[in-house]
Amino acid sequence: MYTFIVILILIVSVVLALVVLVQNSKGGGLAANFSAPNQIMGVRKTTDFLEKLTWGLAIALVVLSLIATISINSGRSASTQKNAVNADQVELPSAAQAVTGQPAPADDAPEAAE
Repeated sequence: MYTFIVILILIVSVVLALVVLVQNSKGGGLAANFSAPNQIMGVRKTTDFLEKLTWGLAIALVVLSLIATISINSGRSASTQKNAVNADQVELPSAAQAVTGQPAPADDAPEAAE
């Protein structure tokens, strides 16, 4: 799921970059190339379409990023819980036993006098 969302984020990012590059900062851009009076969309409509497409892609990018963040955190919490359960079952030797190489004394048995 996370990989699919990341691929969608990459596609939306590339399309958004292309749409922004097509636009002109002063309102020309793609609309300036279509100056014929018999065109399907007017100059203003082309600019409106590109602006709405930019906003839509930007919103989609934010939403996909939030979904990716939620999905990666939910996956980590389940694996963290599994690791916490496994860590409770493992007995670790103390530092003194690790240095001397002696086995750990049993909790029930009395300690041997030296």
